Amino acid sequence: MTHTLYSFRRCPYAMRARLALASAAQPVELREIVLRDKPPAFLAASPSATVPCLVTSEQVLDESLDIMTWALRRNDPEQWLQMPKSGWDWIARADGPFKRALDRTKYASRYPSEDAAVQRPQAALFLADLDQQIDTWIFAQATIADYAILPFVRQFAFIDKLWFDQQPWPNLQAWLERFLISDRFQGIMQKYPQWQQGDPATPFP
Repeated sequence: MTHTLYSFRRCPYAMRARLALASAAQPVELREIVLRDKPPAFLAASPSATVPCLVTSEQVLDESLDIMTWALRRNDPEQWLQMPKSGWDWIARADGPFKRALDRTKYASRYPSEDAAVQRPQAALFLADLDQQIDTWIFAQATIADYAILPFVRQFAFIDKLWFDQQPWPNLQAWLERFLISDRFQGIMQKYPQWQQGDPATPFP
């Protein structure tokens, strides 16, 4: 059975799944989902009805970090999993407090009881710490931590790019810019038509 990845191009969780699949050279059939028009096959496959969702012959992986580690444990030519234990702490901070503040800044209307003016500084605390950690990468070489976190830093930066670029985070800003202009990022951001049942398979990467 071909592995099937249900994805959505602009979703940062789906981005990081595609980044790891590309690094690991793990071929999948990519099915681009439109979140307001989820097809029955996707809803049947995904317990949470969210992207990304990887369907293999053995299991369904419904969490982006699980998809990343699944791919890299099969093949890790760039040694993304060779990182200090603290890398997992950075990912946990990004997925937890930072993502919470990011959502309440970007989608303030969804959280009427929360003050977006308070949330942005909360997100900035994490980014200031990350700036101090980064040289070229978070550690000595690129790891899963970089590629698990970069899509969310990108999402936050483009809430107000002018403001972001004015912050005293030179290492973080250069790290993000290198990512945005990289062949790796361009490769995972190709546009695909909305998948419909019966469509021919779209190979990825």
